[in-house]
Amino acid sequence: MSKGTVSERTASGGTTPSDEDTREEALIHLRRNYVAYLCHGLLGQTGMRLVNTPTFIPAYLYALSGSDIVVGLARSVQYLGMFLSPILSATWVEHRLRVLPLAFWVGAALRLQILGLALAAVVFPEPLVLAAVIGFLGLFGFFLGMQGVIFSTVFAKVIPVERRGVLLGIRNALSGLTAAAAAYCGGRYLVGDEVSETVVGSALREVFGNGFGATFGVAFVLTSVGLLMLLFVREPRPERVRERKRVRDRLRDLPGLLRSDRAFTLYFSARSLATMGRMALPFYFLYASAHTGVDEGTSLGVISLAFLLAQTVSNAVWGWIADRSGFRLVFLAALVVWMVAGIALMPAEGLIGTSLAFAGIGVGMGGFVLASQNMVLEFGEREELPMRIAVANSAAEFTGAIGPLLGGVLVAVGSYATVFWTAIGFQAAAVLVVLFFVDEPRNRARDVAN
Repeated sequence: MSKGTVSERTASGGTTPSDEDTREEALIHLRRNYVAYLCHGLLGQTGMRLVNTPTFIPAYLYALSGSDIVVGLARSVQYLGMFLSPILSATWVEHRLRVLPLAFWVGAALRLQILGLALAAVVFPEPLVLAAVIGFLGLFGFFLGMQGVIFSTVFAKVIPVERRGVLLGIRNALSGLTAAAAAYCGGRYLVGDEVSETVVGSALREVFGNGFGATFGVAFVLTSVGLLMLLFVREPRPERVRERKRVRDRLRDLPGLLRSDRAFTLYFSARSLATMGRMALPFYFLYASAHTGVDEGTSLGVISLAFLLAQTVSNAVWGWIADRSGFRLVFLAALVVWMVAGIALMPAEGLIGTSLAFAGIGVGMGGFVLASQNMVLEFGEREELPMRIAVANSAAEFTGAIGPLLGGVLVAVGSYATVFWTAIGFQAAAVLVVLFFVDEPRNRARDVAN
């Protein structure tokens, strides 16, 4: 035993390799794993981006309900699922020598929810379509929360820390290109008026019931092919894994985990504040539709394209900055860009001005997601990594679940501007916490090594 809670194991029951041997194994397969992750990102992230982009789902929900509160409620249900599942998945992961097989099962379950969103209008009678879409969003969030822990654990094992930023930047850029193309075509040829002029678009709408369902159907196919790319990943065996524990026992360990690393606790607190700022996401396009003269169809496609392309191009830059200076700088800079873009959206006029504001939101959101999901990998000891990821993700998604519902209420009793300024306030608080109280964890690790 090591430290009383960590056991050393191998598949054959012998001694495990050292940390250096594990790193050497990762380096041996680095090129193979690098390519596999790039291919997975090119296709596998398409569906996630289309579901999470602040255009298609809010527009679809509003078309079904005509209510801002319902739009916020549906997003809250998704984020509630993302809050509930990370700690459960951490207890499934932390005692395993091989995590990749579990990643396939969870990835497949996640993609089935995208298929459910695609088929909802066909499978369910019209009065139940809205409830079905909300239900599939909740399950999507649940499995997305699990995937966040599992995939991040695998990624931390197969890619050395100094090689992660550029890989993630390029990977997100490639997935952004496919998502941007799918979003533009979906908005113009599946949701918009031009659909009547295309045989393929008409056929897809007939199969999936409407243009939104057809767009998610295409995303399901692309993202399912992307999942298969992980078959080529070679996962190294760790030196140590924790003994298996029940969820309630691991929950009792959390206070000690948080007390042992104040910087980590402050980091995920700041991340939670910034995630609360996500309350504005479902209402960006609804505001644009109501106040800037844009509409569905072509405008939905153009704005989605601007958002996703900006996210795509900037991710490569954010990744380069992360490898040189760490994810802390990316976290801070991305939130500042996001806040400025949110302010710029309010006075924007016409399709061009609105698209530029959405591009800024895409740049900021892309950098924030990249930094927040990967900065957590650099705190503390490796055997506690799944639980650290789970705690950070659950805390963020708890506030994420509250945010959109609160945003819907604020729109109903106030205005879209009220929601936007409230979100900016939370993001500014997150910037201040990280700026003054959280050092770059990569530098701390180097100091310990020296």
